[in-house]
Amino acid sequence: MLHLDKLTPIIKKRKKLGRGGDLGGTSGRGHKGQKARTGGRFELGPLFEGGQMPLSRRIPRRGFNNNAFRKEFIVINLQDLENKFQTEDVVNFETLKSKNLINGKHVFVKILGQGDLTKKLTVQADAFSKTAIQAIQKAGGTVELIKEFERGGTTA
Repeated sequence: MLHLDKLTPIIKKRKKLGRGGDLGGTSGRGHKGQKARTGGRFELGPLFEGGQMPLSRRIPRRGFNNNAFRKEFIVINLQDLENKFQTEDVVNFETLKSKNLINGKHVFVKILGQGDLTKKLTVQADAFSKTAIQAIQKAGGTVELIKEFERGGTTA
């Protein structure tokens, strides 16, 4: 006859460490120390040096990092403007984005003077090199410097 108290369990019970059994009182954790305690075995990081001052703190820091206020510029050369735009076009952030010369991740655009420009363009950007300004004006175009706050950039 089938009795519920006579059934054998389908799943074996997990062996709990430190509760006796074949491995003795330490259950394979050795004697004392941080790794023998609960939570100490896997929580030691790879840079843990046993309590002494870590190497990363012993070595002096050098240099200066001002990434919080850094401006990243996307660089566009005159040859790119020559290839992508027609005469009398306005070159600004939106038109550069529509022509896939820039993506929306970066805010600032700088025009550099590499290449030749023969078309009359109105170029609006955040920064220009001197040679780019000269080449655009020589081709009959105009240069307009955009202020940061006009396009949603920082005002610092």
